[in-house]
Amino acid sequence: MPAKRKRKTSRDETKSKKSKEDSKVRTLHACTEDDDLSKPFSLRKCRSWFLQYAAQDDPDTIGPDGIEKLCRDLAVDPENVVMLVVAWKLQAETLGYFKFNEWSKGMGNMECDSTAKLQARLSSLTTILRDNPTFKKIYRYAFDFCRNHEQRTLDIDTAMAMLKVLLNGKWSLIDHFLEFMQQSKYKVINRDQWCNVLEFSRSISTDLSNYDEDGAWPVLMDEFVEWYRTKYQNTEAST
Repeated sequence: MPAKRKRKTSRDETKSKKSKEDSKVRTLHACTEDDDLSKPFSLRKCRSWFLQYAAQDDPDTIGPDGIEKLCRDLAVDPENVVMLVVAWKLQAETLGYFKFNEWSKGMGNMECDSTAKLQARLSSLTTILRDNPTFKKIYRYAFDFCRNHEQRTLDIDTAMAMLKVLLNGKWSLIDHFLEFMQQSKYKVINRDQWCNVLEFSRSISTDLSNYDEDGAWPVLMDEFVEWYRTKYQNTEAST
C-alpha cells in the first residue's frame, strides 16, 4: 500500500516558492551575462565599470583595495599570474595601481567593459604564457612593473615573490634558487640579473651539468651553482 501523501505545510510551500524564485534569478542572471558578453565594447560602460573599483579620492586610479575587490569579483587570487598578464595587457606602470588611461586602452584592446567579459578572457590570458616569446615579454615587463620607479633595481623580497609567481611550475629549481636568495648577501636584483635568471632556467639542465663556469653568466648565477652543488649534489654523492 502506498504511503500516505503528506500534506504540504506553509513552511514547505514557502521553501518551494523561494527555491523557484532563486532558480529564476539564476536563470535571469545567466541570460543577462550571456547578453553582456555578446554586446560590443562600450567606453562609457568601461568607465562605469572602472569607477566601481576606483579610489574615492582619486576617480582616475584603482588602488590596492580596488584591485583586491576586482580579484574577488573575478574569483581569482591576487597572486595568480593571470593578474600580471592583465596588468601587462593594460601596460600598467605601477604595481598595485591601474590608471584609467591604462584601463581604457588595455580593456578596449581586449574588448572588455565588464567583470563578466574579463572573467571570460582569463583562460585565454593564461594560455598565452605557454608561448615562450610572449612569456619572455611578460617576464621582462614584470621587472619594471614591480620596481620602485625611483630605483633602477628590484628589492629582493619583491623579486623573490614575483619569481615564484612567474617560474613556479616552469623551473624545477625555483624553490632552491629562492632558498639561495633568502640566505644570500643580495638585497636587490638589477635588470641584467633578472633577465639572466630566466635564461638560466631555460638553458641549464636540472643537474647543472651543462653550466659553463667560464661563460658570460652574472656572478649571481655562479654563486647559486656553487651553493647548490655544495648543499645538494655533494650531499647526495656522499650518501
